[in-house]
Amino acid sequence: MTDRRYSEEEVARIFKQAAEAQQTARRQLPSGEGMTITDLEAIGREVGIPSELVVQAARALDRSGAAEYPGYFGFRIRVGRTVDLDRRLTDDEWERLVVDLRETFDARGTVRTDGSLRQWTNGNLQALLEPTTTGHRLRLKTLNGNARNFMAAGLASVGVLGGVFVASILSVGSASIAEFIPMAIVGAGLFVLGAARLPRWAQTRARQMEGVAARLTLLIDANRAPPSQVGPGA
Repeated sequence: MTDRRYSEEEVARIFKQAAEAQQTARRQLPSGEGMTITDLEAIGREVGIPSELVVQAARALDRSGAAEYPGYFGFRIRVGRTVDLDRRLTDDEWERLVVDLRETFDARGTVRTDGSLRQWTNGNLQALLEPTTTGHRLRLKTLNGNARNFMAAGLASVGVLGGVFVASILSVGSASIAEFIPMAIVGAGLFVLGAARLPRWAQTRARQMEGVAARLTLLIDANRAPPSQVGPGA
């Protein structure tokens, strides 16, 4: 049996796939373990990313805050994220954060200052900057009021319907279910209409908040200076 001969195109494809397999094997995480910053820096060097950029991005991820998803009958009707910063924002950084919020959420919003508290709000969407012992804490939160209203109206309709049905049975000894079906359909429809909007909305808002938090931490790192150099506006 003679060895098969490969064309130039086939040779290129073979070595391309082999190189990709090698990279995948190098980057595969051990079972139950993760990667250290040293591992990430090594991978960065392989693909031409400077180590300082890898470290900076990792630090931003560490401080980008925890996501908050309070439920409403099992649905994510609220989305929030809290970011603890290791120093206070300067006036310029706060203004740039407001610009980022307006661009990210496509809303002008309203800026208010109450002593050491600052906030940007647009309806149910809020960004609150609070002082802490070590710096500032940014709270991003929002509520889908329309979806909540539809779901609440649907539940209320079904609840009232159930009460009327029970009252009818108690008063006359019987009740026709067919009479209540149209109202039940309306109530269920309102609930479904509100709930159907939530998954995509919550995913979008969570992604937007994560982006705002990440960009803010990167901005702080870029502007990091000794405490003596931070202006009085901080």
